[in-house]
Amino acid sequence: MKTEQQRQETIQAINELLNQAYDSTLDEILTLLERIETEEDENDLKAYHTAKNDPENQITIPWEDIKKEIANEKKTRRGVTLPLCYPKGKDFLH
Repeated sequence: MKTEQQRQETIQAINELLNQAYDSTLDEILTLLERIETEEDENDLKAYHTAKNDPENQITIPWEDIKKEIANEKKTRRGVTLPLCYPKGKDFLH
């Protein structure tokens, strides 16, 4: 995991390159980032369903705790929180 300074340096380097890129390149980058986001959301859903269906998980976890944990993990991984594709106000039972 990068330090905050390393993250800021990486973001600055990316921004410099983005500001020099052609519009078509920017469109391609946006498409790739959207694909990554979709894939990560799908992976989150798979993990949710795997845990939900695991018979060894016999505890109740409040939905708000699950959302916070996923958001925190994403935040530490990428520095941003993506919208989740889970229903609000639900409890995760198992």
